[in-house]
Amino acid sequence: MENIRYAEELVREFLVFRGFTSTLQAYESELSTEIGRNFQVDKILDLVFSEYIAKYQLDRLVGLFTFFKQCFTSPADAELFSTLVKLELSVLRYYVVNALKSGRQDKVIEFFGESGNYLMQKREDWLAWFAIPYIKNPSFDPQFRVYFSKEWLDTLILSFRNFLSGTFNDTRIPALLRISTEKNTIKSLKNDIKQLNNKLAELQASLEAKEDEISQLRRNYNGAGYGSKNLVGTSTASVPPKQEMSENYEESSVSSSRIQGFDSRSSSTRSGKLHESSEIRHTEDEQVLMTEEDFPEVKVDFQETFLGHNSSISQCRFSASGSNIASSSIDGTVRIWTYDSSTPSSKNATIYCGAEVSALSWECRSDRLLLIGTANGGIKAWNADAKRVVCDLNTSRDFPSILDLKCSPVEPVFVSAAASRRRGSTIFERTGFANLTVWHMKTWKPLTVLPLGEDPPAITSLCFNHNGKILAASATDGMIHMFDMSAGMQITGWPAHDSPVSSVLFGPAETSIFSLGSDGKIFEWSLHNQGQILWSRDCSRFCNPESFNKQMHEIALDSNGKRLLVTSGLVRAPIYQVQGHESGLRTLPHSSSITSVDWHPTLPMYITGSADHSVRVTSII
Repeated sequence: MENIRYAEELVREFLVFRGFTSTLQAYESELSTEIGRNFQVDKILDLVFSEYIAKYQLDRLVGLFTFFKQCFTSPADAELFSTLVKLELSVLRYYVVNALKSGRQDKVIEFFGESGNYLMQKREDWLAWFAIPYIKNPSFDPQFRVYFSKEWLDTLILSFRNFLSGTFNDTRIPALLRISTEKNTIKSLKNDIKQLNNKLAELQASLEAKEDEISQLRRNYNGAGYGSKNLVGTSTASVPPKQEMSENYEESSVSSSRIQGFDSRSSSTRSGKLHESSEIRHTEDEQVLMTEEDFPEVKVDFQETFLGHNSSISQCRFSASGSNIASSSIDGTVRIWTYDSSTPSSKNATIYCGAEVSALSWECRSDRLLLIGTANGGIKAWNADAKRVVCDLNTSRDFPSILDLKCSPVEPVFVSAAASRRRGSTIFERTGFANLTVWHMKTWKPLTVLPLGEDPPAITSLCFNHNGKILAASATDGMIHMFDMSAGMQITGWPAHDSPVSSVLFGPAETSIFSLGSDGKIFEWSLHNQGQILWSRDCSRFCNPESFNKQMHEIALDSNGKRLLVTSGLVRAPIYQVQGHESGLRTLPHSSSITSVDWHPTLPMYITGSADHSVRVTSII
């Protein structure tokens, strides 16, 4: 009864809001009686047989059955749906029989004229009935005699009654009555989430305490005698055997050199012998080595966690406005959602792609279109306003894997990076030759294929400059290629890494370009002096070669071009400070590796997707 009263209040509120005063009065009047206490089967039977059929209201009769069909759309309702279709067939036949009994042959002809196309879909059931208006005394015709009998009508009414009674009184309740139950369920889930968040906060605090304790033990260990032996740049230091040079030992050396204030200006920053998990911060007077473990944790303004996926996250991207988020998981599911409760959720949707999603790209000029690339060579264009797939493309059979998609920021075109397949243990080894195709977003047809030479290595990442005239592409052979989109030609390229490049993006002023290699090294390359490194970091502790067996790491730059966020094989990800005097930050931990990252287009807010099936939006101070 509580659910019914709540639903009644919702209806009353709606009628007042819309100004349906007459309807409201009738509603209040019927509520004071027993009418409306339950689903009234007799009322529906009177409506069908005494109103719609007796008064030849065919459109309303068909509309009623259409409404009933919409109630049985799930696979579990297949049997009920089949029964309803049979009942509809019999009721429509009685409509024809009633009209003939009343001498309204014109209504019969009108019936077949309006419903002929629909009835012809069930040709075997209705073909003979098209001749009934022209048969003299059809009640005596052996084929139609049974439909004119009182026994058949009584059986039809009884069957319809039993169907309605069993469906709406026993097995189903109206959607409006489920609102109260769902409201209570949501309230209970929110309480559970609050308790889990509190427990998570306690565990994070405990983890932080343990990390501080470990860091202090390392410092004490360094001060006991090992710190002075392994200062960076000291050529006479004794080197322990290779099997003893653990990651902890290297990090301890780095910490020791920082504590003792060792001046390392004489050491070469390009020697390639940077310690793992270390960052080099350049100043005018000195270079300071700092481990990412010493990065301060981000100061959070607010955080929202989305738990709508059932497998590891493969991609997560902010829309052009930043109001909507698209996230995908390796089970082929794409979710569009909002992180702010004040933002309209009209674009929220779930898209099932049938294959692992490997690329997502929003249209750059609006939040209307989302491109989805899959590991089987499919490209779907999802219209977020209409909530439907407007185009479903496929690459050629020679290049069945989509590695990246990028929309032009100006022109209605996008570029797909596809690759052939081969056997291998890592993601890069499993990709073969590359294909770069430019597609038109109005005709959804390919415009051109960008030249890459003969048997080119796979392209892993794409990035447009601000006006869409230049396209940067990274490859598995360590090269970065630059294309002139107007001419459709490659204008330059250079070897950026000794290993495959997994991610590439333009710098804030577009005078440089960032790249991440599978060896964990990040470089900022000058576009004025090709081959010149402006800035570099070694994040191999987070993006070690082993982690590339499971995922393609990526980097993301904030809207100011000052912070660089990197995916991680660990539960935390580093945020490097590209400009300024700060060293960097650490994200709050997920419970598994961080597989995808992105920054809000205008705000100090980032998104992280994880192998723990969660997507987290974090606004930082």
